[in-house]
Amino acid sequence: MRILDIREAALPMRSDLRNSVFSFAEMTVSIVAVLTDRMVEGEPVIGYAFNSIGRYACGEPMRARFIPRLTQAPPDTLLDPDGYLDPAKALRCMLVGEKPGGDAARAVPVGTIETALWDAVAKARRLPLAELISRTWRQRPMEARVPCYVGGGWYKPDSKPGDVAEELQRHLDAGYTHMKIKVGGLSLAEDIGRVEEALKLLGGDPQRLSVDVNGRFSTAEALDYASALAPFNLRWFEEPCHPNDFQASAAIAAAYPGALATGENLFSPHDVWNQVRFGGWRADRDYLQMDPPQIYGIATYANLVRDLAADGWGHDRHFPHGGNQMSLALVAGLGLGGCEAYPGFFGAFGGYADDCDVSNGSMPAPQRPGIGFEGQSRLHALMREVAAGWI
Repeated sequence: MRILDIREAALPMRSDLRNSVFSFAEMTVSIVAVLTDRMVEGEPVIGYAFNSIGRYACGEPMRARFIPRLTQAPPDTLLDPDGYLDPAKALRCMLVGEKPGGDAARAVPVGTIETALWDAVAKARRLPLAELISRTWRQRPMEARVPCYVGGGWYKPDSKPGDVAEELQRHLDAGYTHMKIKVGGLSLAEDIGRVEEALKLLGGDPQRLSVDVNGRFSTAEALDYASALAPFNLRWFEEPCHPNDFQASAAIAAAYPGALATGENLFSPHDVWNQVRFGGWRADRDYLQMDPPQIYGIATYANLVRDLAADGWGHDRHFPHGGNQMSLALVAGLGLGGCEAYPGFFGAFGGYADDCDVSNGSMPAPQRPGIGFEGQSRLHALMREVAAGWI
């Protein structure tokens, strides 16, 4: 199995959503397509990925460094013993010449390409990526269904506390049972009003609701919110401070008795281990939410879950960020805590396969070979445009 070509294209996300820090109005996304020489059912195997949600398109470093390193490498050096592409060898190849540190500058472009390679390998093996992941890291079949929650409760330009109930009701009607809403974009009193309104809609069960700050607060602000939120006993309080301020994180963990969550803005295993060792995170209650293509890809994520398990972090402590097929493959493959979902958000880039059946707060594992983007008609159409001329 050989790489014949790799392409990247930047596309607008086309979303006017806002969290407590920024609007997605200018956000762009990188789609990657990897053409291989393997044929399945008369068509070339093409691996696809995109760089998830919340990071701008990153094609320049791909084209300048990472794609040429792969396409210029001796083909046999990128293969596993069975003759398939080996994403681990491809990852090492892309990192040749890279200075340690500064992971945020390369983890996303490298991880997006690595994820596309996994899509290609799983398609060549005619397996869902979740099944291939489970066989590789757990030596057992993938999960049949996985829990999922909605990452929502967004702010609008004219947001007011009453807006959140209308949004969450749509998600309940669609089969979701657990929700997450934004806080930090209004006053503390107004945000607490949003929490109370959401809880009323969710039957008063605090374990069905989480809140997300998106890293906006100072330590003092975070502690004020922690004090106000503690009596609610919510499912988790997410990313209250800058993701690399481990001192602030530890201070909040020491003051807040409930569960905390972070990880979507950590870009390497070293970042995650620093969070666990120095950020005060507690393996018995807190959560980690790394984003697969933004932390060097599928294998780095899976290896990190394995290594953290040896340190006392159960698989149920992981809820990968992204709300897409890439995260779903890891949740179903590794038996993680659950998936995030963005139903109706982020245009073609949010959500799962068109035929995905959400019911009672869970969704089925994908059955299509590879990641399963072919089941998302709008997104797959964009991906095929990137691969124009190959098919």
